[in-house]
Amino acid sequence: MQFSAEPSEVDGTHRSVAAEIGFGWRQPHYAALLEQLPSIDFLEVHSENFFAGGGASLAVLERGRSHYPVSLHGVGLSLGSAAGLDPWHLDQLVRLVDRVDPVRVSDHASFARGAFQGQTVHAADLLPIPFSAESLEVLCNNVDRVQNRLARRFLVENLSAYITWKVPPGEAAMAETDFLGALARRTGCGLLVDVNNIYVNARNAEKSGASIEAEATCRAWLDAIAPEAVGELHLAGHCHVHDAHGDIVIDDHGSRVCDAVWRLYRHAIARFGAVPTLIEWDTDIPGLEVLLDEAAHARRMCESVLSEVPL
Repeated sequence: MQFSAEPSEVDGTHRSVAAEIGFGWRQPHYAALLEQLPSIDFLEVHSENFFAGGGASLAVLERGRSHYPVSLHGVGLSLGSAAGLDPWHLDQLVRLVDRVDPVRVSDHASFARGAFQGQTVHAADLLPIPFSAESLEVLCNNVDRVQNRLARRFLVENLSAYITWKVPPGEAAMAETDFLGALARRTGCGLLVDVNNIYVNARNAEKSGASIEAEATCRAWLDAIAPEAVGELHLAGHCHVHDAHGDIVIDDHGSRVCDAVWRLYRHAIARFGAVPTLIEWDTDIPGLEVLLDEAAHARRMCESVLSEVPL
């Protein structure tokens, strides 16, 4: 079974003129959000934090769900694993989706499961996959399995990666955008485009680390993605580490969105339309008012861009 977007998502002439703006709801803000009930369009949580059949965390999520739509964003499905999906993990996700009825469900184009010394092990990280025909086949099969179990369209996020794989001899590596585009066409899944991840990868690929060149690379990346495939955008902060060990940009979700990523977000909205947008903040988490301020900035920018772009 192949899943596809609703007509309003596919035909750009029917896109909403206002994007939904949300933020990642993390434990430090559970109480504050439920007390203040600020004006926000949706909340996003990490699916795996709510796999328990009951308890305080699930109770809090259900309270939040009574006030706001919820998007479930996973970090552990290991969609790119040749070892296959963990049946238990998928079962828990299906149960949570049935309970919460989220507006969107997503995970990453990455792997964590693999064979080691005769056993299947799970790494506590999002590891990159090669952009090869064989890897695409694995990813498509796993995404098909997830969508068939959930009976809904699933979103797959592009990864911030610090290593790349060599493809088999005689085979040319695919561009990431071609790889993700093929995934979307073959499975009917959507893409969760993380603008910060694109920028982090571009900065790390530029030997000079120059922001101007990286932004041009990112705009070309965004232009290569079919608008009808995009179901959500992510925005986050990153850090630049320069020490005796080297020079690297790290996707740490620990600061405000930088100016370059905001400029790329403008470009993304102009191309994709009013796509639901999330502010992520997972380390050095500030007060709730900071996340609301970032979300408000995204809303103003989106409204400004869409007022300039003919529907």
